[in-house]
Amino acid sequence: MDSFEINKIIAAVLMVALLVIGISKVSDVIFHVEKPEKPGYAVEIEQVADSSSSEIKSTDEKVDIAALMSLGDVAHGEKVFKKCAACHSIAKGGKNNIGPALYNVVGRKVGIINDYKYSKALSGYGKEWTLEELNGYLIKPAKWIKGTKMAFAGLRKEKDRASVIKYLNQNSDNPKKLP
Repeated sequence: MDSFEINKIIAAVLMVALLVIGISKVSDVIFHVEKPEKPGYAVEIEQVADSSSSEIKSTDEKVDIAALMSLGDVAHGEKVFKKCAACHSIAKGGKNNIGPALYNVVGRKVGIINDYKYSKALSGYGKEWTLEELNGYLIKPAKWIKGTKMAFAGLRKEKDRASVIKYLNQNSDNPKKLP
């Protein structure tokens, strides 16, 4: 290959580069678009989601506890409670673990055990562990009492919750009469 052919190849490459740059500049002039003052788009959202979530909350609060308790079984509750036993003791006179001891929990005031350090949310809750409270709490503890330090995902199945509540009620000095 002689120098004349090398010059032709280099000239061709330079011509293509100049052509691309030239077309880019010409297209910028032809299709000029001014930038907006604020980048992005304003999206208007209707507040329909709030009304549906409030409907869900009101239906969650109106749980027929008698029907729920009829689904439960103490033996099944003992099996499901094994998930809870990693952090809680159920034995009479049992010690607090990561979570407080749950013997006599049904009907007990929330956050009342003296030798356990509760979160501020639980210690200031001021209610009792009724069947309805336990059911709501076991669905998703962090959602039922915001600020609790209990990091449990919850029990989604009604039968599981009812069974655990029956099991907790059975492990008491004075079991409550269930509906």
